[in-house]
Order: sequence, then C-alpha cells, then structure tokens
Amino acid sequence: MTRPPSRNAQRQRAADIVARLKREFPDARCALDFSSPLELLIATILSAQCTDDQVNRVTAALFRKYRTAQDYVDIPLEELEQDIRSTGFFHNKAKSIKHCCQALVERHGGAVPTTMEALVALGGVGRKTANVVLGNAFGIPGIAVDTHVKRLAGRLGLSSQSDPDKIEHDLMALIPRSDWIVLGHLFAAHGRKTCLARTPRCERCGLNDVCPSATV
Repeated sequence: MTRPPSRNAQRQRAADIVARLKREFPDARCALDFSSPLELLIATILSAQCTDDQVNRVTAALFRKYRTAQDYVDIPLEELEQDIRSTGFFHNKAKSIKHCCQALVERHGGAVPTTMEALVALGGVGRKTANVVLGNAFGIPGIAVDTHVKRLAGRLGLSSQSDPDKIEHDLMALIPRSDWIVLGHLFAAHGRKTCLARTPRCERCGLNDVCPSATV
C-alpha cells in the first residue's frame, strides 16, 4: 500500500508550484481596478459571477459617481441597480452594496475595517471578499478562494475539499504566509491562460509534470 506524501513533501511540492507560477507570471496582481479600500470592496462584490474586465468597465463610471459609503446609502436602490446592471445578479448585488455601506457608515464612520471579523460582519461580505480587500488594499495576508483557486487547488491536488473555507484552510497549511496574497493572483493568471475550466491546456502547461490531473 502506497503511503500518502508527508506534510513536508506536500509543502515542498506546493512551494515548487508557486515558484514556477511566479516565474511565468512575474507581474501577477489584482485584476480589479481600484484606488481605495472602498472601491476594491465594491468591485469585489460586483465580481461575483462576472468577469473582472466587465466589472472594470462598470466601475470606471460607478466610482466617479459614488465617492463614499454614504453615497451608496443615499442613492435609491433602483438607480444603483441600473448602474451595475451589466455585472449580472444586480438586484442582489445592489442590496449587498447598500447593506454593506450602511454598516460601514453606522459602525466604522464610512471607513473600510481592517480585520476579517469586522469585514464579514458587513452585509454581503464573505471570507473571499474580505481576503481580497485585506490583501490588496491593506497588505494583510490571506487566501481568497475564488473560482480559479478552487479549481486549481483541486486539479493540482492541493485540496480535496469543495467548501471554500476548507480549501482556504488546506492552502494556508501548505503555502507560506508570505505567498498567501499572491497565490490568488497566480492561480487566476494560470486559470485564465492555461488551466481553463472546461478544456485545460495540459499540453502547454508548465505544471503538467507535477499535476495529478494532467492529461499529457
């Protein structure tokens, strides 16, 4: 009976994967356009079930119109819905943004908090969104488990879980804290270019020799 790899061997393999992706994508960064923590928070809420490119097209005008959390609170829900309509699921997203910004105004003076606990207590904010904001707006390490991270973690054998919180826990145990933020950007870049959802391009993948899901 074959022994499963030791935790140390798993960490070494994970480190190799991250190192290879860093070489391939040296400029990997957050694909959402933002100039403040609030803008990133709103953009991340809008990015659910929507491409980052489309979110950026919408927020180019949105962020000129809404400068503060109070602005989102004051605007009629129907108007906000129309402003974000092309991101999809705009009814729910508009409600989430309104609830979130109401909480920011009431509990934090309109400022975006810098802890996981405070962020997930806002309306419409889960761990993924909180990690995106903490990592990219404040430099606080965390692993944001989006669709790319979930897909690649499974295909690369870094997690057998399907629940995002459990995937996050598995990755945190394997990846050094210093790489938590960049991991999401690397996986997103690799997921968009090579490890596509429906037809992964295994024949051109620089990880195919260490990927248990590779078809070559």
